[in-house]
Amino acid sequence: MAEEKIIIMNKEDIKNSLQTLAQQIIEESSPLIDLCLIGIRSRGVDLAKRINTIINSITKTSIPIGVIDTTLYRDDLSSSSYKPVLKKTEINFSVDDKNIVLVDDVLYTGRTIRAALDALTDIGRPKTIKLAVLIDRGHRELPICANYTGLTLKTIQNKSIKVTLEEVEKQDAVLLLPFPEKTRW
Repeated sequence: MAEEKIIIMNKEDIKNSLQTLAQQIIEESSPLIDLCLIGIRSRGVDLAKRINTIINSITKTSIPIGVIDTTLYRDDLSSSSYKPVLKKTEINFSVDDKNIVLVDDVLYTGRTIRAALDALTDIGRPKTIKLAVLIDRGHRELPICANYTGLTLKTIQNKSIKVTLEEVEKQDAVLLLPFPEKTRW
């Protein structure tokens, strides 16, 4: 019998978590003059845009948003059967001396964040880099932790977390699934 998916967060839960993340970022980053958000492809980009919208509605300040692709900085490509598609990094502002908040959907081993840090520091030298994630599921392989977390969820390694967003899948949800046979990062 196949295992069923379990809904961990629904649309309202995600909305509330992003509201909390935005509020924490505002409180720790005031004044917002040097604050920039950079979403990690793919779902981190949509989450960064949503956080920016919330920050703008609270502070009437629009924060610069960038997009970073970590593909070329991955240290696990050679061990994966997954064939990545290289996408564009889009950061149309200087990151030098800025307070950067990297945004991603799920923090797991830490390898994606390490790759994002490498990619970002190849572009420039930020004043600070912090991390905001919707879900922290544990099982770190590197000493990386989030500064802002929507939900900490202790999982077992034979489970997978999938974040679906309206912008892509037409539905906001966080799902706990059986681990797929073919892993993709």
